[in-house]
Amino acid sequence: MNIDWAALGSVFGVSLLVTVGLVGAFALGIAGLSRASAATAEDGGAGGDAGTGAGGGTGTSGQALLARLGAYACFGVCLAAVAFGIYVIVA
Repeated sequence: MNIDWAALGSVFGVSLLVTVGLVGAFALGIAGLSRASAATAEDGGAGGDAGTGAGGGTGTSGQALLARLGAYACFGVCLAAVAFGIYVIVA
């Protein structure tokens, strides 16, 4: 039995980096949703029309939107990686 240790080390390294990257992206997504929730609560509750009034808001609804979009982007990266992994395994 002949083991190609260089290839095994390469696979281990790439797997470790991708795993750490996906966990980091998911953690950033959770943190983004947490910040969005905090910014929404700071802006006056979970109302759907926060920041659209005539007087305007303090800017926290924009921060909440940006945090929520960033979180969704991170979750999208995780979903894409999982879908690619399933594609590679099935195909």
